[in-house]
Amino acid sequence: MSEMDPKTLAAEAAQAYQEGDFENAARLFGEAASAFSAQGNLAQSAEMKNNQSVAFLQAGNPGASYQAASGTASVFAEVNDPRREGMAFGNEAAALQALGRAKDALETYRLAAEAFNRADEDQLRATVMQAKAGIELKQGKIMPALLTLQMGLAGLKHPTLKQRILLALLRFRA
Repeated sequence: MSEMDPKTLAAEAAQAYQEGDFENAARLFGEAASAFSAQGNLAQSAEMKNNQSVAFLQAGNPGASYQAASGTASVFAEVNDPRREGMAFGNEAAALQALGRAKDALETYRLAAEAFNRADEDQLRATVMQAKAGIELKQGKIMPALLTLQMGLAGLKHPTLKQRILLALLRFRA
């Protein structure tokens, strides 16, 4: 039965997402997650839950987004996949941020950055550190935000032009 085939469901979900039908995409990603789970493929199920989390966030439903991503990072940690662990923490943090739970979002972005560091994903680490710095700036914590931004950009192997300019400005500030 094709409606229970997780790969078909995942492809339909991705198509709905590309078309901007985020609610339908979230539903289909959820069905794909359940189908992968029924097959015993917990890592792929967690991947679908993370895709569902992103779709829910795009649909303006941060509560469902948080619920979908919550706990998936541990699945990726168990299979020693720090890149996807970081993505899961990042999705969870973005949902927390959208829910107005800044303190929890800051901690979860930190966990995402640590996972990306272990995965040697410097650009993804820089991205979550930038999100973390954005929260700190909104809280009026200018110096900690600048330090977070500088830490996020430190160690980039191939910084983009924008990142090189930002690094230069941060060095000038010091």
